[in-house]
Amino acid sequence: MIGASISIAFVLLTVAGALFIWRLFQGPSVADRVIALDGLLMVVTCGILVETAREDSVTSLDTVLVVALVAFVGTGVMARYVERRGGE
Repeated sequence: MIGASISIAFVLLTVAGALFIWRLFQGPSVADRVIALDGLLMVVTCGILVETAREDSVTSLDTVLVVALVAFVGTGVMARYVERRGGE
């Protein structure tokens, strides 16, 4: 039962990642692209967490912490850039 749930989680994360990538390349304004990149990084973070749960290990938690911090700082920097640029 747990294996099926993890498989479903990976499928949903794959769909979400594909949609965020589509928005990243499509998306008419810089703000849309920033939000898509942030969402994509969160999908990666969740994917690493699901894989960690599947393996029943804690070795990947450092990686999750780094990816989450990079996503947070990067989103803040890009939001500042969009704000100064005028938003488009």
